[in-house]
Amino acid sequence: MDSTRDIKTDRRVVLLSVHPQYANAIMDGRKRVEFRKKFPEGVGLVVVYATKPVGKVVGWFTVQEIVEAPPASLWRQFSETGCIERGDFFDYFKGREVGLGVTVREVERLEAPVALKRLLPSGVPPQSFQYLAKSLLQKIQPTRNRLQFT
Repeated sequence: MDSTRDIKTDRRVVLLSVHPQYANAIMDGRKRVEFRKKFPEGVGLVVVYATKPVGKVVGWFTVQEIVEAPPASLWRQFSETGCIERGDFFDYFKGREVGLGVTVREVERLEAPVALKRLLPSGVPPQSFQYLAKSLLQKIQPTRNRLQFT
């Protein structure tokens, strides 16, 4: 059964590690959904860390909704906006009965990618995600080039 998590009441912020090709597609507005095996409840803002070789924070996006469904259902619903090849998608969810589609509402790309140490003193990226204090966002400056989706 497909379900959608309500994200409107709690606006938590997380730092999400994303492969560079997907991080770039999100920032360009081509990738409108991020697929995940797990994702924390109540997140409203996702700060995107592009993994190596980029190794920097590239921007953030607001979450429209989180769709929980079997992988085949996620693929039918989001294959056109997920910017991932079919084989890679099903390899990622292999053995999983349920996956998550985190849909993107608004994207802000940083003028210049920022070193992770500006947000995390350790400089160590999260394996999947890490909660951030909203006040940390003041340490990075977005461009005026905001993408909004309806």
